[in-house]
Amino acid sequence: MATTNDLKNGLVLKLDNQLWSVIAFQHVKPGKGGAFVRTTLKHVLTGKVVDKTFNAGTKVETATVDRRNMSYLYKEGEDFVFMDLETYDQITVLKEVVGDNANYLLENTEVQVAVHEGAPLYIELPTSIEIEVKHTDPGLQGDRSTGGTKPAILVTGAEIQVPLFLTTGEIIKVDTRDGRYLGRVSS
Repeated sequence: MATTNDLKNGLVLKLDNQLWSVIAFQHVKPGKGGAFVRTTLKHVLTGKVVDKTFNAGTKVETATVDRRNMSYLYKEGEDFVFMDLETYDQITVLKEVVGDNANYLLENTEVQVAVHEGAPLYIELPTSIEIEVKHTDPGLQGDRSTGGTKPAILVTGAEIQVPLFLTTGEIIKVDTRDGRYLGRVSS
């Protein structure tokens, strides 16, 4: 348990049996009435953002969320197996927890896995990865200067938009947050 005076960014609170991460907070002392704390909270699992106000000194329940550096090993059926880089323990993470991050998950990729009471909550990928283009149609001759894009399928199965000059087999850099093409990787 903590009080609203102990709030800080990144702290995870347990409110109504759900986990919320503090994004922003502000202590307010109006001229009239009691002090209070305005917070912006983000739901740990769904990403929903809400504003909540607490009276100053109110007790709030904190949750311990352990962020561990792990390496992605392999896919087991629908689920994903990760290894803790410090203890070498292996854990299985459900496909629902990995979600769309599976589009950019390559073997041996280092990620952060957030764990609460032994259960994985979510994974955080690096902001960009280097990945191979599995297939893309060839660009048309003379069509390279217009800045157009075409679809490309990555080795993970994800489809992104890439410039017309790229060919199958090239290694590119991709933003894992929104699937944007960031550039070629020179060999």
